[in-house]
Amino acid sequence: MVKAVVGANWGDEGKGKITDMLAQQADVIIRFQGGANAGHTIVNNYGKFALHTLPSGVFYSHTTCIIGNGVALNIPLLFDEIKSITDRNVPMPKILVSDRAQMVIPYHILLDTYEEERLGGKSFGSTKSGIAPFYSDKYAKIGFQVSELFDEDLLREKVERICEEKNVMLEHLYHKPLIKPSELLETLHEYKEMIAPYVCDVSAYLDRAIKEGKTILLEGQLGTLKDPDHGIYPMVTSSSTLAAYGAIGAGIPPYEIKEIIAVCKAYSSAVGAGAFVSEIFGDEADELRRRGGDGGEYGATTGRPRRMGWFDCVASKYGCRLQGATDVAFTVLDVLGYLDDIPVCVGYEIDGEVTTDFPVTHKLEKAKPVLEKLPGWKCDIRGIKKYEDLPENCRNYVEFIEKQIGYPVTMVSNGPGRDDIIYRKR
Repeated sequence: MVKAVVGANWGDEGKGKITDMLAQQADVIIRFQGGANAGHTIVNNYGKFALHTLPSGVFYSHTTCIIGNGVALNIPLLFDEIKSITDRNVPMPKILVSDRAQMVIPYHILLDTYEEERLGGKSFGSTKSGIAPFYSDKYAKIGFQVSELFDEDLLREKVERICEEKNVMLEHLYHKPLIKPSELLETLHEYKEMIAPYVCDVSAYLDRAIKEGKTILLEGQLGTLKDPDHGIYPMVTSSSTLAAYGAIGAGIPPYEIKEIIAVCKAYSSAVGAGAFVSEIFGDEADELRRRGGDGGEYGATTGRPRRMGWFDCVASKYGCRLQGATDVAFTVLDVLGYLDDIPVCVGYEIDGEVTTDFPVTHKLEKAKPVLEKLPGWKCDIRGIKKYEDLPENCRNYVEFIEKQIGYPVTMVSNGPGRDDIIYRKR
């Protein structure tokens, strides 16, 4: 069986924890899109970790962890990440890398940085991980597949051709130093040596795993609202964040995805620029940011303070719909225990009219939140294992949101640890 774990909002919803938890009963975990531009924070018996490229199942010896063809693969960062966990006594995980995955090349990171610098105040809030230039090259058909590392003649010819093209941009648009083909070729030879033991025909491997009845998890990065087609364009990422793309980014038939767990926070947070209707500011935001997450709401990749807001039913309903959610995992509910009343965004007012449908970006920029306040529960809910043991106002909050979004909340996270989870019947 194939399950997908994806974000319903702007990312940072707690997908890493949910994947880590589900990986206990999984055989294979696959990252299917994105790159090292976002991170998953995980707290388990080994400690607290921020993963960027590695799938969140790397802490289990029984799992095979796969970097799918849809991933923007930064090979040095992947190996730095492996070392960062093994140095903390995590056993070396079993890792496979798709021979069709494409690589982030050092010039992608440079071009990302230069473009943000050029745009100045109109920048996209990039993490400067090279993601946009990487995907631009992929769809312009000038990217480097892992498999190409093993054909020296092809590699040499392609390096010469690509350097010529990139140097035009570096010289005339950015006025920056040029790329030397010999140095790039040497870098790619180093990548080949590093990645060679892990390269695999992943789609063939997964075909066998499915036929053998293995449990497979697809792990997505970011969330619906960062999808390039259905998100807050242009303040989006460069690869599809939807579960449907999991079939493409892993190399499996779409009908094999049987369960889709859309992860929602009990409040909202976002990193980077773009419309954020339920956003809060000042002391109110600072307090929620300080208490939030598993040590404060700061980006796992950049360390940037996250933008904070109340739960947004409009965005979450839309996010779950686009993901095709069969289940909703509701995370960081414990954080809200300090509040007397908890505002919830139940609609958007746009030009004097209220809607519960998520609009296109230019209308979203004009939207004002319609808030409804629910009474808080004013206590710590960590350690509770049964849904019925939660305070009444806490259960009312979950059930109110479930009704608003129209998708079943079947998991409630009430702490940062792997076991801080409450299962709830549909």
